[in-house]
Amino acid sequence: MDNMEILPQLVVNSIIAGSIYALVALGFNLIFSVTKFFNLAHGVIAAVGGYVVFFLTKTLGAGVAISVIVGIFAAGLLGFLLDKIIYLPLRRRKASNMVLLVASLGAFTVLQAVLAMLFTSQFQTLSRGGTKVYELFGGQAVMTEIQVLTLVLATLLFLGLAALLKYTMFGKAVKAIGDDEDVAKIVGINTDKVIGYVFFIGSAIAGLAGILVGFDTGIEPTMGLPLLLKGIIASVIGGIGSLGGGMLGAFLLGFIENFGIWKISGEWKDAVAFLLLILFLIFRPTGIVKK
Repeated sequence: MDNMEILPQLVVNSIIAGSIYALVALGFNLIFSVTKFFNLAHGVIAAVGGYVVFFLTKTLGAGVAISVIVGIFAAGLLGFLLDKIIYLPLRRRKASNMVLLVASLGAFTVLQAVLAMLFTSQFQTLSRGGTKVYELFGGQAVMTEIQVLTLVLATLLFLGLAALLKYTMFGKAVKAIGDDEDVAKIVGINTDKVIGYVFFIGSAIAGLAGILVGFDTGIEPTMGLPLLLKGIIASVIGGIGSLGGGMLGAFLLGFIENFGIWKISGEWKDAVAFLLLILFLIFRPTGIVKK
């Protein structure tokens, strides 16, 4: 195929990758905005969402719609429970962010091992075949129904979250805790309750990302780590803790990754992503959008 003929598909691939990274980065950034630590368990929660849908549809024969709703709720609930059982007791003991980071790594490792024990390490797929394909740019590029849905949902969730944080009392409480948790407590905000809700919402979005990836490509117990890393890179280059920054960083990462390997092997995709991260950490550590 001629180099210019592949260009439309590269653009589409970049948008598809960006929308997945955006979903992971949205939840990750939302949680970071109030806790100020890197919740590494966020990645495996995405995998849990995918596996709940897999179990309900393939093992129990449940309908896709109800399974997706349960999968999203289960991911949110798992994030909420991790906060209540692990992170909240640590915060009350004034644990450092490094301790919280290590605790989240422990949670990630345990949950990933549980998934592998319950479902084996075998690659599984959620789709049942017959996925609708859309032709773009006069047939020079294709996009599946799930990929279109991923882009639409990422955009709608960003707009919805932005509105929630800007126009509601809950959003004002989240911002107050992000600015200074101690001051938020003094003015009467139940910070533990609000942070719990934030974990639920952020984790539910991660679960949705895992489910969409499962329908698009497939699921495996280790899928959480690459999703997490791309979500973190998108968050850092866009602006850690900023929803708009996370979206911007996600699509920028998607485009630079896909165009970065245009003339070289696809195996270099992760190296391109980490090179971008290193450049931002050296020259623009605050990211594109300053929080």
